[in-house]
Amino acid sequence: MTNSRAKGAEGEREFARLCRDQGYNCRRGQQFSGLEGEDVVGLPGIHIECKRVEALNIEKAMSQSRRDAKEGEIPIVAFRRNRERWKICMDAEDWFKVFREWEAGRDLAGRENDD
Repeated sequence: MTNSRAKGAEGEREFARLCRDQGYNCRRGQQFSGLEGEDVVGLPGIHIECKRVEALNIEKAMSQSRRDAKEGEIPIVAFRRNRERWKICMDAEDWFKVFREWEAGRDLAGRENDD
């Protein structure tokens, strides 16, 4: 395995660990069959393209995530450089879908507390 592939695989494991730390049952997608076509699996409705590189072509990575996402999945790119925190990139229209869901849940929780 080349250094860049090893770093990519470690990045996928690292991001899956971060997801698990947040309460999501995620794992590296390639580790079992190699045929899943996803870097990290376990977030329903989200296709994750994971990049652990110093210089990222975000448009190329987003294009790959959009191309590989199944119908109905939101494509994202999870990425980080050395000594930096993980970041998520997604299309604005998808971000607004997620934000609306969050906002609706927050509004619902506020109404429940008023009772």
